[in-house]
Amino acid sequence: MKSIAGGGGVRPNDDARCKTVMHNKPVQHKLHHAPLPIPFHAEQTMGMPAVHRRWTTADVRALTREDRAWPRYELIDGELLVTPAPRLAHQVAAFELCRLLDEYLSTEPVGLALMSPSDLELRPGTITQPDVFVIPANTSMAGDRLEWSDVQSLLLAIEVVSPSSGRSDRVTKRDFYLESGVLEYWIVDLDARVIESWQPEQQTPALHHDRIVWSPGTAAALEINVPELLDRIDAKLGRRVL
Repeated sequence: MKSIAGGGGVRPNDDARCKTVMHNKPVQHKLHHAPLPIPFHAEQTMGMPAVHRRWTTADVRALTREDRAWPRYELIDGELLVTPAPRLAHQVAAFELCRLLDEYLSTEPVGLALMSPSDLELRPGTITQPDVFVIPANTSMAGDRLEWSDVQSLLLAIEVVSPSSGRSDRVTKRDFYLESGVLEYWIVDLDARVIESWQPEQQTPALHHDRIVWSPGTAAALEINVPELLDRIDAKLGRRVL
């Protein structure tokens, strides 16, 4: 079993693998009508009128701009989810998780660890962008290089939760991921200092306060020391670690 605490420096090739800035989901707005300008204040949820509209992937991709990572647009069950730029704590947590996964996958090459922005259509008519995720190494490619359209499943999806995104992460996205070929789903709660893990057969989450173990297939397991990971995140944010 490979044991990785939250510490350790970033290897030279970390930047290449994890250079995409993670987009968090501090706030998610469900829009059922035209894409209105949204005053994106941290942890603020804006109520929208319940106008019935079923969004399509073409609608959502038309909103996306390559020169801007935010806001983030996702589509589940015909509903548009809009997420503003995340808090700094969210980005630090996402990067640290990607770094640990990338370090593990460099010796157990069962997949590719990435951070969003992304454009995953795990089920037809949907678009999702997990904060951190692992694409299986055996993913088939239609062309000569891997593209978002090739990705049909994930070994792992991770969302870093915020107060206003709790229901979306713990209900909407949980159900979607576990029904869409995602083998394991983690919810990282920085305030509660816990990582929740889900697998498709589970009825309740497993709560990890001390350590979390990820065992993808026949590869050696990855063990993460949860307190050390969270302390490292706090230290980067300038918080005093007791």
